[in-house]
Amino acid sequence: MVFILALGASLANALTSVFQRMGVESAPPEATLRLSLMAHAMRRGIWVLGFVLMIVSFALQAVALHLGGLSEVQPILTLELVFLVVVLAVWFGFSVGRREWIGSLAAVGGLAGFLYCAHPDEGNLAPSLWSWLLAGGASSGAMVLAIVLALRGPRWWRAAMFGTAAAISFAFTAACTKVVSNVAATDWIALYRHGQTYALIVFGILAVFLTQNAFHAGPIVASQSTLVMVDPLASILIGVGLFGDNLRTGGAWGPMEAISLLVMFAGAFSLAHSPLVSGIKGSDDHHHELLAERSRSEHVASSVPPPPLSPS
Repeated sequence: MVFILALGASLANALTSVFQRMGVESAPPEATLRLSLMAHAMRRGIWVLGFVLMIVSFALQAVALHLGGLSEVQPILTLELVFLVVVLAVWFGFSVGRREWIGSLAAVGGLAGFLYCAHPDEGNLAPSLWSWLLAGGASSGAMVLAIVLALRGPRWWRAAMFGTAAAISFAFTAACTKVVSNVAATDWIALYRHGQTYALIVFGILAVFLTQNAFHAGPIVASQSTLVMVDPLASILIGVGLFGDNLRTGGAWGPMEAISLLVMFAGAFSLAHSPLVSGIKGSDDHHHELLAERSRSEHVASSVPPPPLSPS
C-alpha cells in the first residue's frame, strides 16, 4: 500500500510540474522572489489546476508517510519524471525516443535496486524538541545558502539553486507531515498542540513559493533535476538522523545502495535533460508547433457536423 500511495503522489506531482510551470512562464522577470509571482500564477486556471493536484499529492504522500518511513517513501517520488514522460507521450502525443526509454529504465531500476539493497526500516525514535530544532535549523541554513547562491549567475544556475532550496524545504515538510499524519490518525483535535503542524504550514508554503521561483528563474531542466534528486537525499538524511530509519549498509549492501542511487539519479538527470521534458514548458518551438497543430486538429474535428442520416 505504501508503494501504491507513493506512486500516486508521483503521478500527481508530474501533472503539477507541467501545469504550474505553464502557469508562471509568462510572468515578468522582475517577479522573482516577489508575491506578484504568486498573484500572476493564481490568475491562471492551469496553475490553479496544478495546485489542486499538489494537494492531492500531499494527501497521498501523508498517508504513505503514516504507513511507512521517510527513507522509504521519498525516494519513490523520484519516479515523477518517469510519469512526466508518460503524460507527455499519452496526453500531448509526443513520441518517446531511446533517451526517454533508457532514462526511465535507469530511474525505475535504480530505485528498485536501492529499495531492495537498503531495505529501509521505519525508525521508532521519538525526536526531542532539540532534535527538531537542530534538523529545522540545518534545513533552513541549507535553504538560505541555496537562495543566496541563486541570486547571481546564469539562468540555469539560478533555477538549480532555487530548486535545491525548494527540495530541502519539501524534505523537511515531509518529516513534519509524518508526525502530523500520525497525530491526526489518533487525535486530530490535538494537532494545534504540536509544533510540527505549524512547521509543516510554514515550510510547505515556502516550498511552493521556492518551486515557482525555480520554474520562473530558468530552464525546467535545471529546476526539475534538483527538485527530483535533492529531495530524496535530504529526506534520507532527515529520516536516519531524526527518526532513526535503518538502512542495510553492512558488507556489500552499502556500495550496492550507492550504485543504485547513482543509476537512479543518472536516469532522472537524463530524463530532465530530455527535449521531451524540457520542451513542453515553452522552451522549444517544435513542441509549441506540435501542440498548436494538435489543438487545431481537435478543434476542426469537434466543429465538423455529423453526417446526415440516410433515409430509411
